[in-house]
Amino acid sequence: MRTVNAWTLSYDGFDPAEEGLREALCTLGNGYLATRGSAPESRADGVHYPGTYAAGVYNRLADTVDGRTVENESLVNLPDWLPLTFAAVGGEWCADAEGLDQWLELDLRRGVLTRRWRVRDAAGRTTTVTQRRFVHMRHEHLCGLQTTFTPENWSGRLRVRSSLDITARNLGVVRYRGLADAHLRSLSAEPVDAQRLLVVVATTQSHIRMAEALRTSVLRSGAQLDVPREVVREAGRLGHELIVDVTAGEPVTVEKLVAVYTSRDRAISDPATAALDRLAWAGDFDDLLAEHVLAWRQLWRRFRVSLRGTDHGALGTVRLHLFHLLQTMSPHSADLDAGVPARGLHGEAYRGHVLWDELFVFPILNLRTPHLSRALLRYRYRRLPEARRAAREAGYAGAMYPWQSGSDGREESQRLHLNPMSGRWVADPTHLQRHVGLAVAYNVWQYYQVTGDRVFLDEYGAEMIIEVARFFADLATFDRVKDRYIIRGVMGPDEFHTGYPDAPDRGVDNNAYTNVLTAWVMRRALDTLQLLPDGRRIELAESLGLRTEEPERWEEISRRMYVPMHDSVISQFEGYERLAEFDWDGYRSRYSDIRRLDRILESEGDSPNRYQLSKQADVLMLLYLFSADELAELFARLGYRLEPHTIDRTVEYYVRRTTHGSTLSAVVHAWVLARNHREQALKYFLEALRSDVADVQGGTTAEGVHLAAMAGSVDVLQRCFAGIETRDDALWLNPYWPPTLGTFDFDMRYREHPLTLRISGAGIQVTAGAGQQPPVRVCCRGQSVLLHPGQAVEFPEPAL
Repeated sequence: MRTVNAWTLSYDGFDPAEEGLREALCTLGNGYLATRGSAPESRADGVHYPGTYAAGVYNRLADTVDGRTVENESLVNLPDWLPLTFAAVGGEWCADAEGLDQWLELDLRRGVLTRRWRVRDAAGRTTTVTQRRFVHMRHEHLCGLQTTFTPENWSGRLRVRSSLDITARNLGVVRYRGLADAHLRSLSAEPVDAQRLLVVVATTQSHIRMAEALRTSVLRSGAQLDVPREVVREAGRLGHELIVDVTAGEPVTVEKLVAVYTSRDRAISDPATAALDRLAWAGDFDDLLAEHVLAWRQLWRRFRVSLRGTDHGALGTVRLHLFHLLQTMSPHSADLDAGVPARGLHGEAYRGHVLWDELFVFPILNLRTPHLSRALLRYRYRRLPEARRAAREAGYAGAMYPWQSGSDGREESQRLHLNPMSGRWVADPTHLQRHVGLAVAYNVWQYYQVTGDRVFLDEYGAEMIIEVARFFADLATFDRVKDRYIIRGVMGPDEFHTGYPDAPDRGVDNNAYTNVLTAWVMRRALDTLQLLPDGRRIELAESLGLRTEEPERWEEISRRMYVPMHDSVISQFEGYERLAEFDWDGYRSRYSDIRRLDRILESEGDSPNRYQLSKQADVLMLLYLFSADELAELFARLGYRLEPHTIDRTVEYYVRRTTHGSTLSAVVHAWVLARNHREQALKYFLEALRSDVADVQGGTTAEGVHLAAMAGSVDVLQRCFAGIETRDDALWLNPYWPPTLGTFDFDMRYREHPLTLRISGAGIQVTAGAGQQPPVRVCCRGQSVLLHPGQAVEFPEPAL
């Protein structure tokens, strides 16, 4: 049974069918590395799946699939540092004994996973075991596992094996099995001294070396014991077997500390030396735990959220989502060349690639840890040369960012994917989702709006925005019949429509999301040039070879881009309304879950390209990115009048035609329904909260959490229901707060000001922390206030 409380996620009992989900949700990490919540005595066996992943550690392998050679780059499953098993001398190992009960608790406040279980061997000897583990949030290279054994009805000798497993393979996604999965080769595995062991491995293609150093200690009543131990090598594991005398009712503790380094780390000689040195001066488990808990306490100060007057289940899930975000992107990430992996560091879905999901993550980080946003945006900046090369090879100017990115920024999208329903390999044209570059530019601009960081804009951000604008300006062509600019042959966020029925893999024309964002980026590129100092503007134009006529073209496209519409509805793409209506009732009667209609239809020899349906929000993403006022201004600049009823009709049209095959869809639908359909919005928000905890996608969370949906659910609270916007050098507040959620309290930062916001109903209070910063402008319901450090301002709920 699963229970979510204000600060804990707990499980009572053991359910093999739910083990993969539990392991993903009980992952511990620190932004540098993460380890799934697998049992230390387990191996990958179809129920359990141990996994440890380090940010940015990728490897590429080739396969022959359906007669074609394909390459896949994957986030690598590292050697497992957890293995620890035990038995009474003369008895069977605990994995083969009878488990009597089990209880787990993930402590979100402290970043600690605790497990208590009882095991009885064939001779009737029963032992209570309590385990605590951490992946250290201050010392990012350290991990710890503490195991306390208490014999209940026996005394004698206890065998304990503490090991490192170097046989790890990438087996965490069923549909990838059968493809190459052995990313590691062993370089060495040897004891160092009486207490320490060291293993060193390397990836087979990227040649990244990794070292894990292990130290195992035994304590009774806090005093370290000198016990017999021997080195054990078995089935790809190197470990120590310890023999401990135990007495019924008296606990004995085994502490396992591991240091992990890779050749990607800075300021080291080599990974093996660094791991051994780090382990040599590490304290004991309890000392390290105290530092770890302190680091988490400091993080939670920046990410404080509180919901008063509502059930703790919602608050606990919000904190769980923030917890997993912080385990994937922590302050340690700032020193890493790594992006935002779509499924966190929690599993192997999407092979650990970086997609557009960062669009949903940055709003949380921008308002709390902007220095981390800055570092993550530099991941994209470092891959700008590869994006330029991709654009050039496709025949375009500027930079074409890939749909899926990994180590070096080349396109990592698969060209074939397996439909598990039909067992067939089918073409995967998702690389046609050019809109990821638009998301990169949007993220840069939003970071600037929150922080006012001119230095970043001058040094990095401007170049990215301008190069994305150049690409889309070149991608757009002028249609004389429409008398507007158009974009052909792309895919939108929907993903179900890869083309038209008679050309299924060639993309669609004039995807509204892509076209509107293109017009927006043109305008932002012009704004960016104006914001640059004269010297930097001239320098950048010279280095990029920016021609005088290019900004003129951006201006024209920003005013003349085509947006398809029908019946006062923004069309998902040109011709969408001419596709066949789908038999929703018929398919719902035949299938219990129709979220992935693409797989269902392909298994029937059909295709979503024939129908008016969507996997997830596409056109509605525009209402996620822009307020109604901003969107109306964008359309007005384009020469379109966006009537209020157009937004309502558009929302209603697509709500009826969306399967929610992505967890992001519930986030966006909660957002767009908040203004006029608050109860429906709340329903979708609660669905977003459930998406991973309840695994609403039916098994996908076990392959890695949906990081963007987790961040997006928190963003629904702060930027949608609380109505926060950062634009035009001001903080805008326009709350649409559901009363059933009680009172929302949270902390954020805007233009270096620490702010506390409290929202209850439509009333909102903003309090600025002390400091020497210049005042910031806060706007709410027609009022504009300059908020100085140490001041508070209240905007009461408007009278009816």
